Amino acid sequence: MKASRILFAALASAALVMTGCVSKKKYVALQSQYDELSKEYNASQVALAESRANHKSYEQLLEEARRNNESLRKQYDALQGNLAQSLQQNAQGNVNISKLVDEINASNRYIKQLVDAKSKSDSLNMVLTNNLTRSLSREDLRDVDIKVLKGVVYISLADNMLFRSGSYEISDRAMEILGKIAKIIKDYNNYDVLVEGNTDNVPISRTNIRNNWDLSALRASSVVQVLQNQFGVNPSRLTAGGRGEYNPIAGNDTADGRERNRRTEIIITPSLDQFMDLIDKAPETGDAE
Repeated sequence: MKASRILFAALASAALVMTGCVSKKKYVALQSQYDELSKEYNASQVALAESRANHKSYEQLLEEARRNNESLRKQYDALQGNLAQSLQQNAQGNVNISKLVDEINASNRYIKQLVDAKSKSDSLNMVLTNNLTRSLSREDLRDVDIKVLKGVVYISLADNMLFRSGSYEISDRAMEILGKIAKIIKDYNNYDVLVEGNTDNVPISRTNIRNNWDLSALRASSVVQVLQNQFGVNPSRLTAGGRGEYNPIAGNDTADGRERNRRTEIIITPSLDQFMDLIDKAPETGDAE
């Protein structure tokens, strides 16, 4: 619209000039109007250019915003995936931790059972040892060694008290001690009894005894038969065995070591339930004679 007005004013001015009928005053007015319209035209052209430039900028901003939105969407999807994976791993971690806690608790219970069992075993060993030794005098205990190891009772008798040197005949003093041991064995009448003979490594020289194997077995057999025949121990509970010189507890290079190796062991083996009952019920025994 402004361009048409400018064009119209220009044509009018030209016509007036050409006809020579326009006064100078009117000419100046028309020229002024023309200049004003020219300025408006130029301003409108600048505004149009700026509008077009702004339109292009808006398009660029919109495209950039769309790209940012797409990037954000991808980041959101990645975060969703990481969150799902983290939740899954956390659930698995909770399961593993729960299993570990259960294993630790089970281990603690087992350790407590072992500690309790050891404490009870130590108490039972003491009770059983006291029961076995209460009928023996101090003099008897010099030749009798009693131990309880892992529920098994070991009564070790020195051979110089049981037998004469090189013999398997029971001495009178030994009969008295075996009588007291037999009473203990009979009190625990469901226990098995193993009698083992042991010697030193000095060869035996007797016509009726071939070697230390024979001597140790004969001595064990003599003890078994005394327990059976003299003191009424059930023979089905008894076992006699000889180990000769092959189960030493000391060196054979000294007289003291050889004396310790010459021994007869009475091994009393209770069943587990019988052994555990000892703490609650101890059999009555007679006073020392």
